[in-house]
Amino acid sequence: MADTLQDQQFALSRHLRDPSHPPPPGIEERRLAIYRDLFFNNIESLLAGNFPVIRQTLGDDAWRRLVRGFYARHRSQTPLFPEIAREFIRFLEIRTGDGDPPWLRELAHYEWVELALQIADDATPSHDPRGDLLADVPIVSPFAWALAYQWPVHRIGPDFQPDLPPPEPTLLLVRRDASHQVRFAAISPLVYRLIELLGEGGRSGGDILRHLATEAGVDDVPAFVDQGAAMLVRMRDEGTLLGTAGAPFPSVGAT
Repeated sequence: MADTLQDQQFALSRHLRDPSHPPPPGIEERRLAIYRDLFFNNIESLLAGNFPVIRQTLGDDAWRRLVRGFYARHRSQTPLFPEIAREFIRFLEIRTGDGDPPWLRELAHYEWVELALQIADDATPSHDPRGDLLADVPIVSPFAWALAYQWPVHRIGPDFQPDLPPPEPTLLLVRRDASHQVRFAAISPLVYRLIELLGEGGRSGGDILRHLATEAGVDDVPAFVDQGAAMLVRMRDEGTLLGTAGAPFPSVGAT
C-alpha cells in the first residue's frame, strides 16, 4: 500500500530533524540538503539571538551540537516562535549525560529572563502610586523579578567558566522599566527576602519590615524600619514597586 501524504510528511519531518532517519522516496538529495540547512539554520539563528552568551562561551562546534540535539530530540509544546527559547530551557532541564557545563541550565534561564520580561504582558494590578508604603500594602510590579542562582550567571562568559559554584548564591533583581528596558542588579540576601515577603502581599510595608527585622535578629527595630522605609521609596521610584493597594484587613480577633 502506498504511503499516505501524512506518512510522507512525517517521514520528511523526521529526516529534517535528524538525517539518520530515511527521507520519503522520490525527493532529490540536493533539495533535501537545502531543506535540512534552511530549517536548522532558522532555529540555530533564533536561539543564538536568545542565548548569545552561551553561544560565545561554548564555541561554534559545541553550540551547534547542542542546538542540533534540541532540534532532533525535543518535542515543543507550542508552535510560537517567542516560546522557542523557553522550550530550549525545558530541553536543557531534562538533558542528562551529555557533558554539559554544570552552570549551563542556570545561564540559559538567566539569558531567557530578558526576553521573557520584554514580551511579558501581565495585567498591572490596581494600585495607588502615591500610597503610604508603611501603613498600606505595597504592590510589587509584575515586571520585577527577584531571582536566585547557584552559579554567578551574570559573570559567566568565554573568559570565566567556573568549575564549582561559590559558597553564596547569586541574587539578582531583574525588572522592566517604563521605557521597556530590562535592568539587572545584584541584590543582598536581605533585599531578596524583602522582595519575597512583599510579593506574598496582604501585609503593610511596616509589618513586613518588622517581620524581616525579627528574622534577621535586628536589635534596633525602629531604626531598621526607618532604613527599610527609605528602601521601599527607592523601590517605588525605580519601578520595582507600583505603589500600594490600601491598608490590610485586620486579622480575626484583632482589636
